[in-house]
Formats: sequence, structure tokens, C-alpha cells
Amino acid sequence: MRNMNKQSCLFIMSMLAASVLSACSDSSDSMSGLGPLTPDEEVFGKATGNFTAEEWYPGGELGTTEKASYSAITPAAEQAGMEEDFNTGEGFFEKLYTFEQEPRKGLGPAWVRNSCIACHPSYGHGKRQTEYRANQIGNGYLLVIYHPDNNAYISEVTGMPQTQAMSPFKAPIDESQISIEWKTVTEMESGLPMQFEDGEKYSLIYPEVRIPQSAFNTNPKPENYEVRLESTIGVYGTGLLDALDDEEIEKQWAAESKYVELNPAMWDKDAGTFKASAYYSAPYNDTGTHRGSRGPLKRFTYAMTRGSLQDGAGANAIWNITNVTRSDRHWLYTTAAWAKAQSEDAEVIKYIKEHGASESSILHPYYADGTDEGIVARVNEILSCSSIAKKEIFDRYLFNGAPYNGQEEMTDKQYYQFMVWHRALAVPAARNLNDARVQRGKELFSKMGCAQCHRPSWKTGADNMWVDASIKAYAKSVGKDANKVLPKYPNQTIWPYTDMVQHRLFMKNDIRTGWCRTTPLWGRGLSRQLTGADDRLHDCRARTVLEAIMWHGYSKQSDGYQATEKFYQLPKEDRDAVVKFIESI
Repeated sequence: MRNMNKQSCLFIMSMLAASVLSACSDSSDSMSGLGPLTPDEEVFGKATGNFTAEEWYPGGELGTTEKASYSAITPAAEQAGMEEDFNTGEGFFEKLYTFEQEPRKGLGPAWVRNSCIACHPSYGHGKRQTEYRANQIGNGYLLVIYHPDNNAYISEVTGMPQTQAMSPFKAPIDESQISIEWKTVTEMESGLPMQFEDGEKYSLIYPEVRIPQSAFNTNPKPENYEVRLESTIGVYGTGLLDALDDEEIEKQWAAESKYVELNPAMWDKDAGTFKASAYYSAPYNDTGTHRGSRGPLKRFTYAMTRGSLQDGAGANAIWNITNVTRSDRHWLYTTAAWAKAQSEDAEVIKYIKEHGASESSILHPYYADGTDEGIVARVNEILSCSSIAKKEIFDRYLFNGAPYNGQEEMTDKQYYQFMVWHRALAVPAARNLNDARVQRGKELFSKMGCAQCHRPSWKTGADNMWVDASIKAYAKSVGKDANKVLPKYPNQTIWPYTDMVQHRLFMKNDIRTGWCRTTPLWGRGLSRQLTGADDRLHDCRARTVLEAIMWHGYSKQSDGYQATEKFYQLPKEDRDAVVKFIESI
């Protein structure tokens, strides 16, 4: 990120050394790819039983790969000649970030992870953890720290809480003080027994997470807070979900509003339409003609906080997880409370005074005039540059002067390549659809009512995507139409098995707010093969598909209770068929 002194170099090398080999090995499927999913060409791609021919292709013809991989490129991107940009963009996801090495500069002064793939093992769902360690490959957990009385995030740390920081700064949260304890459910609140009538038992576990106040290196320290975990999900196929028309998603919400309560923060029950808060705030295009001044409908993350993929989890995370600056986000992801605490830390000030005088030092922007008072003021000023309003300060010290030399850490072209990769990740083809058990499972899945929330199929629209400032800047620089530089998926029938609606399951130690978007099921059956784990649900509490199903019936208030009750009443052969179906789509 910045020119490094000897101490900083030693610091970063010791921090990263243990994880380099793990990161490389964990992403091996994306390096080489695996073989075709179904070698029997006489069956694959043809109608069979109660499956149509197109159901072999969950991402449609333009978005499906026949490889057993979460990291393959879509046919649409291949046809558009985007392989080179896709491969370059892939590197920004897979490789470790450092303070200054091109082309993956980032991290300082604080960060959540030092690579994207650390959270998304083999591009899939995060793995269940028993302790919180940011550099543990496969730890997809993000800490959710909020006030229980209003569900608002605490303000003392960032919304994506950081547990890593460059020397001499102290991490906003000392992760060694974070505890994760896994509890076992002794009985279901709904009254469903923990044993099926044929004698097969199941068990459910959930995490209790504690962060003592002493772990926060902030001033002030937070009060009256609770902690939850949210794990990453697979990033493949997100370009196809981005291609769904806002109006089609709204129709689904309207249809379900007749039967279930919908999130009042998103849905206006009286008007029968989305609230303005359900849309990304930036206009859909330069003229704002789409929905007036509203931007795209929010559809990504469990809480549906992100609109277009270009404001989605990945585009946002490349900035706030690894703290990589770019032309439209060239300020720090920090908080005033952390800045104040670091400026008041005598060890921090002493270290900067001793090591920050040289213009080649990574700490030079904080050195000011070399006096204690000057360093204190400068540290507080720079580390609190966490918004556009304070961008001028950040520019003054870190962009227009040494050591930034006026350059962002991620160029517009590099961001474009990252978004080509992000939007071009294919969905794995379905498997075993010619198996009678899978066909039986599909029949039962629908009969039990599972498909009411896990809606099987959608059709994408024209895919006139929202385009952000960085993509527009890149397109302009190469003389191209900004609406045509990324992969597109128009008029594709896709099979994600999600209704794109938020529901409540009323689980023990539930997700913050209780509202959670229905997670797509496509490709999840490859999780053990590709990531080494089957962990499911928002915090990896479900170790198997069966456990995930039974969590839907923990409470009678759950939107999924009736379907779970019907599943509970099935004979084992049918229960196994439902599981095999879910693992095959």
C-alpha cells in the first residue's frame, strides 16, 4: 500500500507467511478446473423424468458450466472474448494483499481479511469455525456487532468489524479475546421431536459469540451490544441474479405479501410495493429515468443491503474488507472512535516518532512536524478519514503527497477486470437428474411447500445493468459504451431456487433483525467436494442439508415451519430423496 520501512516489512511477512500456502492450495480448483459433471452424454442435457432438458443448466445457456467448479467462466463471457480480463480479475480475488506490492496493494491501516478467498473457500460458502482468526483460510465469518434494542450496528468500529491493523496501530478489535461457543439444542421450541418416528436422530447446534469490552481499541468503547456471526456464501452466479428485472422481483414480493409478513423496512404493506429504502440511492443511469431518481433494487447480502452487483457484496468488499482504495472510494474504511484511541496511545505515537521521519517510511504521512502534539493531531485526522466529507484530508496527506504520489491502489481498469470476473462466474450444471431418487425428491420438495420460498426458476430481463462511476471511467478511457463492457445474460431461464425475498425462521440466537434473504440452492451440493464442508445457513450452524431443513422448523412462527413438519413426517427413504435432490441441483 505504502512504501515500507524494515519493521513494517518484517511485520507483514510474518503475518502472511503462514497463510500463503493455504490460500494457494484452497483455490486449486480455480487454477486447473475439474472434469465434466456428467460424462454420460446420452443423458446430460436431455429431459428425464420430471426434469426438463433446461434444468441441467441452472444458469441458462449463457451462465452454466459443465465443470465441477465454482470458479469457471460463463459461456457469455467467453463468447464476448473476456477470458483475459476474467483471469486477471480472478487474481484480485485469489491472491493475498500487501501494503505496497503491485497490483494488489491495500490493507493499511486496518483490515478485515488479507484476501477475498480466505472468506470464500474455493469461491463457496464459509466453513464453521470454533475460534475467530482472520487469517484462517475458510473462515468466512463477519462479526455483526449491534445494539439489541434497535438492531443498529455499533458506531465505534466499522460495519465490517476489523481485527487486523498495521504496526504500530492496534487492531480495532483484539480477535484473541473473541470467543465462539457452540451450544446444542436440547428441544425444539416448536415441539418437533429431535428424533424421527423411524428412530433416526438429528442434532442442532448454534453459536454464542462474546466480545468483552476490553477487546475494543476504541474511544469510546461500545456499550449495550450483542454479537452474531454471518458467513459468506458462494459468489458464483451472482451476475445472473443481477440480471433479474426489479419489476419481476417486486411481483414476487407482492404475491408472497398475501400470505406472509414481509420486512417492513423494505416493503410498504399498505401500498403493496417496495419502499424507497429498498433501492440503492444512486440513480439507475445518468438521466435517472429508471424509477425516477432511484437506483437498482437491493438484492444482495442476507439483509438485502446492496443493489447492483457493482454495489454488491464483492464490489463493496474489495474496498472495505482489504481496505483497497480506488477512484470512487479513495478514503479509509475506519471510524472516529478508533482514530481517537490510536492518537491517544503513547506506544503508537512513540513508534511513529522513531520510524516515520523518512519520506520513504510507510508511517511518514502520520509524522507531521515530528512533535508529539503534531503526530497526535495527524494520526487522529488521517485515521478518521472514513467518508467523502473528509476525503480532502485524506487526499492532502496520502494522495497528493508522498508516498501515494497521486495514485489509487486499484485502477479503474483493474476494478473493471475484477467486475468482469465477478459477473462472469458460472453456475455448475445440475447433476444426477436422471436418478429416480432425485426425481422423487423434486416431487416432494414441491409438495411440502419448500418451493414457495425456494422458487425454482426465473427468467432474466434485458440485463440493462446499472453502471457505477469506476466502470464508466474505464469505458470512457478506452472509448467503449459503459453498458456493454461487462458480461450480460439477457432472457435466460435460470434455476437458482430462491424467491429473492426475506423471511424469518425464528431460530435460537437468530440473525440480526431476524430477516434473511432466501439463499440460492444452485450448486450447493458440490460444497463438500470443492470446499471440504457442507456447512449451511447464515452462521454455518447447519452441518448437513438435513440440519438446515430442521432449523426451518425450530419455531412454529417460522415461515418454513409447515414445510419442515411435512418433511419430519416423511419416511426415511423420502427424506433421503429430498436431501439428494437438494444436493443435485
